[in-house]
Amino acid sequence: MEPAEVVLISGPEEYLGHRAKDRIRSLVRGIHPDVELTALDASSYSSGQLTMIASPSLFGEAKLVEVSAAAQMNDEFLTDTLAYLKNPSEDVTLVIQHSGGVRGKKLLDAIKASGAPVVDCQALKKDSEKLDFVRTEFKAARKGLEPAAGQALVAAMGASLPDLAAACAQLISDTQGTVTEAIVDKYYGGRVEATGFKVADAAISGRGAAALAMLRHALATGLDPVPIVAVLAMKLRQIAKVKSASVSAKDAGMAPWQFDQARKEARAWDSANLAKCIRLLAETDAQVKGAGRDPEYAVEHAVQVIAASAARH
Repeated sequence: MEPAEVVLISGPEEYLGHRAKDRIRSLVRGIHPDVELTALDASSYSSGQLTMIASPSLFGEAKLVEVSAAAQMNDEFLTDTLAYLKNPSEDVTLVIQHSGGVRGKKLLDAIKASGAPVVDCQALKKDSEKLDFVRTEFKAARKGLEPAAGQALVAAMGASLPDLAAACAQLISDTQGTVTEAIVDKYYGGRVEATGFKVADAAISGRGAAALAMLRHALATGLDPVPIVAVLAMKLRQIAKVKSASVSAKDAGMAPWQFDQARKEARAWDSANLAKCIRLLAETDAQVKGAGRDPEYAVEHAVQVIAASAARH
């Protein structure tokens, strides 16, 4: 990413958007330490503001204009910025952050057509995407990371991208040598123990007592039952996908490590028990989202049935 006359930061992942904006600001200040910084809100923009701000100053200082709320831009901002794109100022870096949606599509298309750099900040929803993010963080810092350590870090901190990024930064700065799974467990073991992933792994492998103990600890420390049920359902769906001998990781839409893990877990399951537990989780999902009186009991019951089903098989 390099500063340009116009830069578009596009996508709903707020953390990545802020990080991109901070990166551009840092680069511009590295070139122009005395750059004049102006913030604009596209939703409350007044006609003529951009023209006035971008006008050459008396002493020719560089200017950095950061535009927020572009997804809610008003008509005045749209009109002025479309006109500005036809003749942008060489001394101005205009950074527009648009979180998504159709508002201002004409402007976004015009920016892209102009050849201006576009920073794509899509939400990282899949564990494989978060794992790629972690690997990129460590690679950029020239820091070694064991594959299992990256997976453990995503399991512990993956619910929040800012938390995941902060965990990466802490491990990179505070540890020596390659980061191992044991190091991740030392720093974030409590978080790992209290996630739906650990509960699901124990239940699916038939370790009912361990699954219940971790579940109760997770609930006691404030973890909502809804994501636990979601993880259980995801894990069982993955097992269902890999039951076919001919399916590949690509076919299943899974990362290779996820595919291999699901293959191992699938050995403890037959199709009848798998179908029964998937149906049970659909009912449990409705109960923890308001249809039942006791969400915690519902998820406990589901964990017990899943663990017993795997153990019996």
